Amino acid sequence: MSRIARHLLPDSAKTNAFGHLEIGGCDLIALADKFGTPTFVYDEAHLRARCQEAVSAFGKHRVVYATKAFLCGAMARLAHEEGLLLDVATGGELFVALNAGVPGSACVMHGNNKSTEELKMALDADVQHIVVDNFDELDRLDALHASGAKRVRVQLRITPGVAVHTHEFVSTGQDDSKFGFNLRNGDAQRAVDRARSSSSVEFVGIHCHIGSNVFAAENFTQAAQIMVDFANQLGVDELTLGGGLGVAYLESEHAPTITQWAQSLAAATAKLSKTTKVFVEPGRAIVASAAVTLYRIGSIKQLPGIRTYVAVDGGMSDNPRPVLYDSGYEAFLPARVDSDRTERARVVGKHCESGDVLINDAMLPSGYAVGDVLATPVTGAYGHSMGSNYNKVTRPPVVFVRDGVARVVVRRESYTDLVSLDVADSV
Repeated sequence: MSRIARHLLPDSAKTNAFGHLEIGGCDLIALADKFGTPTFVYDEAHLRARCQEAVSAFGKHRVVYATKAFLCGAMARLAHEEGLLLDVATGGELFVALNAGVPGSACVMHGNNKSTEELKMALDADVQHIVVDNFDELDRLDALHASGAKRVRVQLRITPGVAVHTHEFVSTGQDDSKFGFNLRNGDAQRAVDRARSSSSVEFVGIHCHIGSNVFAAENFTQAAQIMVDFANQLGVDELTLGGGLGVAYLESEHAPTITQWAQSLAAATAKLSKTTKVFVEPGRAIVASAAVTLYRIGSIKQLPGIRTYVAVDGGMSDNPRPVLYDSGYEAFLPARVDSDRTERARVVGKHCESGDVLINDAMLPSGYAVGDVLATPVTGAYGHSMGSNYNKVTRPPVVFVRDGVARVVVRRESYTDLVSLDVADSV
């Protein structure tokens, strides 16, 4: 197999005079030496370019960044600076955005089981709107309004009955879903009727999301056509068509660009009333390919006739997607980025789980050794955000790189952090 495919790497990736991979003008081997491993390295210019592409395709303040993909203070500020709204699904995500200086009016509150406290937090922050998921949530908003809370703008999340080709755990638009008001059984229309007659909410639009990491443009088109018909029937001011655009993780994969996604949706929304504003919610497509994760090889175990295990100093705690979704990734050595990858190995983590496998069948250059830095690309989405402290491993830092400058935007956790929440009787 050839060297790592360049379409999997951040925009600024290039080979320097030492044969090392640089991102944002920073040598990845030097970054590993300076910040340790594991470390998430994000190309800031890449992040901004994807935000700008989305705004160019859909319009300023019509793109709602799905913060669940990757969120920290620096990312919240970056998305806001580039003209994106922020989609927050919990009180914690809303707090991070507000703490970063993003106004509540630039946030959209999501979630299928928002607590009364989270709804009150969203109302107090004066969010752009709340995406209401179910009748119980409408009950809670009624109760808050009765106790003095302001009237709030809402979109209703609709389940359009569209099944997509993705993992079942991230498929959301089919009839059998925990999300939204079902269109086919009449719940969607009943929710619209209730919202329109309610004194606690201002019904402004409808919303759908069919799933994550979707490659087939026709799936988006099908859902959009259904939602456009319903939006025209209702005469709503706003229509959100969700996110879920897939990205390439493997050399053999190629995904639509944000611009191509916009073109496929434009065809479907051509029949939409000219007064209805269209919103979208990309997350993965903004951040996934902007980052690589740097590890260091700690052991190599060769089992003749079976396989070779290459263990790195991270694993399912910083990238649970292979365990959760059987997701595939590539690997390469940043010190020899242009070397042909000819050796097969299973790249595993350091956790006490046989299932702690990052790459089941990785290709690496010959001659790799203990102590080498190993990198996995396309880890900018759902790595940091889904990370854990399993086995009491400390979470890695997040480093933004641009124009030869590396800055830590999330520091590495310490062992002290691991016990900072403990409450124990004094001895």
